[in-house]
Amino acid sequence: MEELRRNIHEYTVSEISGALKRTVEETYGYVRVRGEIIGSKHHSSGHLYMSLKDEGAVLAAVCWRGVVGKLAFRPEDGLEVVATGRITTFPGQSKYQIVIEQMEPAGVGALMALLEKRKAMFAAEGLFAPERKKPIPFLPATIGVITSPTGAVIRDILHRVRDRFPVHVLVWPVAVQGEAAAGQVAEAIRGFNAMKDRPDVLIVARGGGSMEDLWAFNEEIVVRAAAASEIPLISAVGHETDTTLIDFVSDRRAPTPTAAAEMALPVRAELQAAAFELKSRAFNAVMRRLERSEEFVRALSRGLISPKHMLETMAQRLDDASERLTTSLPKYIEAKQQTLRLFASGLKLTRLSERMEEWQKKLADIRLRLSAQLEATLSDKAKQVTNLSRLLDSFHYKRVLERGFVLVHGASGVLTTASAVKSGEHMELEFKDGKRAVRAEGSSVAVMKRAKPKTPSGDQGSLL
Repeated sequence: MEELRRNIHEYTVSEISGALKRTVEETYGYVRVRGEIIGSKHHSSGHLYMSLKDEGAVLAAVCWRGVVGKLAFRPEDGLEVVATGRITTFPGQSKYQIVIEQMEPAGVGALMALLEKRKAMFAAEGLFAPERKKPIPFLPATIGVITSPTGAVIRDILHRVRDRFPVHVLVWPVAVQGEAAAGQVAEAIRGFNAMKDRPDVLIVARGGGSMEDLWAFNEEIVVRAAAASEIPLISAVGHETDTTLIDFVSDRRAPTPTAAAEMALPVRAELQAAAFELKSRAFNAVMRRLERSEEFVRALSRGLISPKHMLETMAQRLDDASERLTTSLPKYIEAKQQTLRLFASGLKLTRLSERMEEWQKKLADIRLRLSAQLEATLSDKAKQVTNLSRLLDSFHYKRVLERGFVLVHGASGVLTTASAVKSGEHMELEFKDGKRAVRAEGSSVAVMKRAKPKTPSGDQGSLL
């Protein structure tokens, strides 16, 4: 046994991996595999990596970028598909896998299940709520159309616009089928909303087809872009019996692209006819109003006084006033002349009165000037008196006492020399704040206590 083991061929890792790869590819070649997608991942390179599973096993799968762009739907987890491709191995991870070259949903039932799942999710978020619907403008100036640039759809829309009411149409060309369709449609909706002079209404249109053909309009990216659009959006995807999720989230759903153009625009001829009818009704209403007003004026005129009669009465009053004026005017002139004569006689008195008023004004002026001079003189004299009073006060002997000097009072009066003081003589020394009694003894002076005054009899006490 040991000898047998030594005779087994020895492989390198690369050799055994290559042998397994050739064996698997030669044995199976092209296969069709049915399974549920799990772990799908879109790589930045554009390749799609995922796994297919059933109740008992999992098979790794890869779909190259060129194939992903040709798919009629967007693969995602939970969708059951049928994949056609080559079984091969990936030596870098020691696993086998299928390289998908074609893939489609495993029947309509799988797509319907996924569709219902998404529909329930969006409904729970309130994206289908009626209060979110925006009104379509009555007469848009510009219409934005998101559809394929080739085909009958865009021609039908443009033809209907020309027939009903020619307006400016902006076309954003997109793919309406395949893996890239959903991203292009969503980008077109966002692009129109980001424009400075954006359209007044959007139409997302596509012709009829199978569920797989219309699947791009069920993708989440398209539904959310339509829900976020600030421009009113009309969906016209497929025929009347076809239903996609963009129909539920759009502001209006049209059964066909042609019907979408009809929803977006009124008929110009009908508007012209309606305008003409309104014009005629307005003209007739104004004429009827004028006729009624004319009848009303005629009815009022019948109750008015005749202008001729009014003029006759006024003419009679004018004749009467003229006659009275002719009679009273001489009397009026005579009265004014008499008043003028009286005024002339009193003119001399008036002039004398004016002279007296002039002298009174002059006397009043003289009185004011004398009064001002007298006040100035009195003010000067008052200042002089005040200054002399201050000077006199400064020479008062008490101001001297305030500087520390003492005034000596003797029996014969104020003593100014020491020789005038006799020994034993009683004197008073006057300070600035009072007096003190003293007695002279030789060459010195002794302070004597002042005798307390006797308290006067009676109930009233002494104030000192």
